[in-house]
Amino acid sequence: MKKRKVINTLINTGSYEELIGNILDLSKNSRSSYVCISNVHMAIEAYLDKTFCNIVNSSDIATPDGMPLAKAMKMLYSVDQDRVAGMDLMPDLMHISEEKGLSIFLYGSTDEVLKAIVSKAKNEFPNLKLHIYSPPFRTLSHEEKEHIVRIINKHNPDFVFVALGCPKQEKWMSEHKNKINSCMIGLGGALEVYANLKSRAPQWMQNYSLEWLYRLIQDPKRLWKRYLVTNSLFIGLLFVQFIKVRVFKDD
Repeated sequence: MKKRKVINTLINTGSYEELIGNILDLSKNSRSSYVCISNVHMAIEAYLDKTFCNIVNSSDIATPDGMPLAKAMKMLYSVDQDRVAGMDLMPDLMHISEEKGLSIFLYGSTDEVLKAIVSKAKNEFPNLKLHIYSPPFRTLSHEEKEHIVRIINKHNPDFVFVALGCPKQEKWMSEHKNKINSCMIGLGGALEVYANLKSRAPQWMQNYSLEWLYRLIQDPKRLWKRYLVTNSLFIGLLFVQFIKVRVFKDD
């Protein structure tokens, strides 16, 4: 599972099918592991925070969630990289898990979102073994954290879908590696989309790396500053890396 660097973040290469296969192998062969679904926001968070960068780069797998990261692979390394988005990965893994008799634990988000997912999954994947837990939205005590670990491990899930938002969910997965006996995947907003509580950008916007614009239109007050700073910084840093890699052959 080769990784390539985009800005400071190491991203796995491979087709969508190959990376799904790698995630399934990880769940089967590793007692405890975690997968980062990486986008521009995560790449910039990792650039600004060395500790967080180490967390992402220590993940067992980091997929290119956003089209800009997939295109950056092509630009920097001439790699035709598939996008491996959480919004696609989540229902696909649910489908595969139902077929293979695997179980999934949903951790994070809100009770409203989790209940909507359970209701939808009963229709789409009636035989899927699915468990849920929405933690309190506050700092947890050591005892509460240990209690949650016991709850998850009691169900012995093959996958734990974590939805706490970036960078909180990646930090949680890193903290719980070798405590949670499962393959943890940080899926963030994919849960709300699957639950039909938020809509996804149309395909043409996804193809042209404009999914961020669609989300901005949906929630401008919360996201305008993030995208203005994050996207601008990403473009500038990617240009610098392009010069290093393609002109000076320093990869």
